[in-house]
Amino acid sequence: MSDARAEDKNSGPLIDLAVESWRFSKLFLKVLSKLDAGEDKRYVSQYAYFSDRLRDHLAQAGLKLVNLEGQPYEAGMAISALNLDEFAPGDALIVTQMLDPVIMGEAGIVRPGSALLGKA
Repeated sequence: MSDARAEDKNSGPLIDLAVESWRFSKLFLKVLSKLDAGEDKRYVSQYAYFSDRLRDHLAQAGLKLVNLEGQPYEAGMAISALNLDEFAPGDALIVTQMLDPVIMGEAGIVRPGSALLGKA
């Protein structure tokens, strides 16, 4: 493929690592939310450092992770809506949970994401 969705053979592993890092970050935030107040301060700053580094390194490669959680769902979004068949046509929907982020490059979408939807 020669369009913006085509992955360069050298960036594929970087994109895979970025997606896995994004998934791990979401899990890490969920675990942090279970800690007692005040107990999480050190971990929150480590998470922020990791997130900043990931974003910076991806930017150097011309890539960006996009999380659409909370956004109104529209046909044509760069996501696979895994539970779209659970809703009636015309339902107002939002992206409730991203399972994989959208990966954007300088020329557009590099890899679409996947998500679960809910009624708005």
